[in-house]
Amino acid sequence: MGGKRFAVLLCAEDSEYVTKMYEGYFGVFVRMLAEEGEAWSVYRVVSGEFPEDDEIDTFDGFVITGSCNDAHSNDVWICKLLNLLKKLDSIKKKILGICFGHQILCRALGGKTGRATSGWDIGIKTINFSTSWRLSSSVKTPAALSVIECHRDEVKELPPRAEVIAWSDKTGIEMFRCGDHAMGIQGHPEYTKDILLHLINRLLRCNFITDSYAEEIKANLEGTEPDREAWKKLCINFLKG
Repeated sequence: MGGKRFAVLLCAEDSEYVTKMYEGYFGVFVRMLAEEGEAWSVYRVVSGEFPEDDEIDTFDGFVITGSCNDAHSNDVWICKLLNLLKKLDSIKKKILGICFGHQILCRALGGKTGRATSGWDIGIKTINFSTSWRLSSSVKTPAALSVIECHRDEVKELPPRAEVIAWSDKTGIEMFRCGDHAMGIQGHPEYTKDILLHLINRLLRCNFITDSYAEEIKANLEGTEPDREAWKKLCINFLKG
């Protein structure tokens, strides 16, 4: 009898920095979530690499990563990913969606996503948890945790069957869950501050954000840390509980 098997559905091209420091975003997720005796695989869905139908059953859970793409777009790989997620939902496989993954999971389950009216949200933000989530979670969750955020899209409308389990001052649906098998997190529990700083510089170079906004974010990051250990426990408990 082998250990549990998990797959990361990679929705982003790896940056040079993340490749060099963490062996790509797959490496970042494995560092956060993998435990001894487990097998972790990666499917680069952004490049059209998807699990075959007979492979799906061999996995205990799936993690959908962040992306520079819009979850509301209709690129071929995104449509294919929507179909895969609908299939995983129908057989109640564990699915954890992060940032873009949270948005695309929402869309696959029947919700709506789009540009956030308040614009970019980048930095370390405080997330407030619902009382129902805190009471039902087998991991003791405080009323609030800080997490790294980097997004300009958001979940606009929940899927039917889903409930909001966390929110912030800027984003009404920071987390949602659908039954016991599907959960979305808008923030980046897997990110370190150095990954975020490199990402801010990339966004600046591509003219997605202004110099003044980048400086403001960097100044706000000084002296603050995300609650990475608490998020790690929360994600592991959901995926493997």
